[in-house]
Amino acid sequence: MFYKMSIRKILISLCALFAMTLIYLIPKEEKFNQELNYKNNDLVFNDIYLIDSYNYVSLTSVPVSGKDVVAKAKELLSILTIEGTFNEFVPNGFRAIIPSDTRVLSIDYVDNILKVNFSREFLDINAQNEEDLISSVVYTLTSLEDVRGVILYVEGDILTCLPSGRFLPPLLDRSYGVNRIYDIENYKNVESVNIYYVSKNKDNYYYVPVTKYVNSNDEKISIIINELTSTNTYNTNLLSFLNSNTKLLETSNENDILTLTFNNYIFDDIENSKILEEVIHVISLSVKDNYDVKDVVFVVNNEQIYKSVLKTLD
Repeated sequence: MFYKMSIRKILISLCALFAMTLIYLIPKEEKFNQELNYKNNDLVFNDIYLIDSYNYVSLTSVPVSGKDVVAKAKELLSILTIEGTFNEFVPNGFRAIIPSDTRVLSIDYVDNILKVNFSREFLDINAQNEEDLISSVVYTLTSLEDVRGVILYVEGDILTCLPSGRFLPPLLDRSYGVNRIYDIENYKNVESVNIYYVSKNKDNYYYVPVTKYVNSNDEKISIIINELTSTNTYNTNLLSFLNSNTKLLETSNENDILTLTFNNYIFDDIENSKILEEVIHVISLSVKDNYDVKDVVFVVNNEQIYKSVLKTLD
């Protein structure tokens, strides 16, 4: 009997050892390998415009591994697609907007213009979200370095009309607008200005662009500062952190550098001459969308306080 029990124990041990061996020999799921390889690549973070919890098209950033414009564009469009291949990289508090099952049939990059050909599923979106869809795609793709515009195709035909019947320009850039707000009394001297605000998801701040249409003959930078210092708010979820007493005293645009001279109220801490990071970003991001300049310089009391290099701004 002792002999039989020993044989039984040996057989059980052998079975257990065989099972453990199988576990190590069976290859891991393809998805896990894909993630592992992705993380081992040289990653950089790129801007992307996703939908936040307040339904704004909002600026955040995601990792991309592509080495050229077309490869990066493919990755970003996948992240923008509901249930897309890289949808797992959508940050918490944001969501994708391109309809699920949409396929990118081709991407061409010629003369700083991205030409993207989508499958017909791209148009499976309701009328109230279609402008946000276009804004999200256009603003994301034009965040890639040197991309000046986007032409959208569906099944090989240039997209010039949305499902609701709205006209769409063949060549799209940031002048298309995003999160539009109309504050006009008539159609004279209408100016469109992109202004970035701060919003918050739990403990994380991020930035929301708003295209505001106003009746004004003022320089765009003056409109931007006036709006950011205004006590009027469109929504309690949009903030600027800019003191309402802040004044733009002087501007200079030379050699691709926009110099902005402010009074002391731009400081969060006047004694230490400190400007909040959020203030620097809302102004710099707004300038980046409205001016073709490389840098923004902040000056107070004839002293350069900060220089923002727009091409490296995240």
